[in-house]
Amino acid sequence: MRFICSVEIDLPVAKVIELFDNVDNIKEWQDGFVSYEHLSGTPGEPGATSRLVYQTEGGEIELIETIVVKNLPEEFIGTYEAKSMVNTMRNSFTSLGENKTRYDTEIEYTAFYGFIPKMMAFLMPGLFRKQTQKWLNQFKVFAEKEAMNTQTA
Repeated sequence: MRFICSVEIDLPVAKVIELFDNVDNIKEWQDGFVSYEHLSGTPGEPGATSRLVYQTEGGEIELIETIVVKNLPEEFIGTYEAKSMVNTMRNSFTSLGENKTRYDTEIEYTAFYGFIPKMMAFLMPGLFRKQTQKWLNQFKVFAEKEAMNTQTA
């Protein structure tokens, strides 16, 4: 399963990257986020691995992130492995002018493990896309609000 989601943010690309590239900001736009733990490699660089924990209605989900490519703003590619699935996410940021940036993310699920995850992917693939778009929309709100707060401070 593969899909692309996008959002336009009313900020310059450099500010969007600054906010995106700070792991302390994840809690501000990814609901359910519980914790981030660096595991190996140089933090934030290709080859680095980290553990991300999320709380969902079904319980806690742990993802192991491996950074594959980091060439921002052109691309940030990571793989995310959990007990029930594996996906690759490619994020890119395109300047649409002095104060506008398009944030695109392309996600490809490469494996689902277990009956329930496989059935959800087959019967309700739109749920995965909907959750990703929700997080992009929340990032937009966070980024624009954060930029306004730093301007008025």
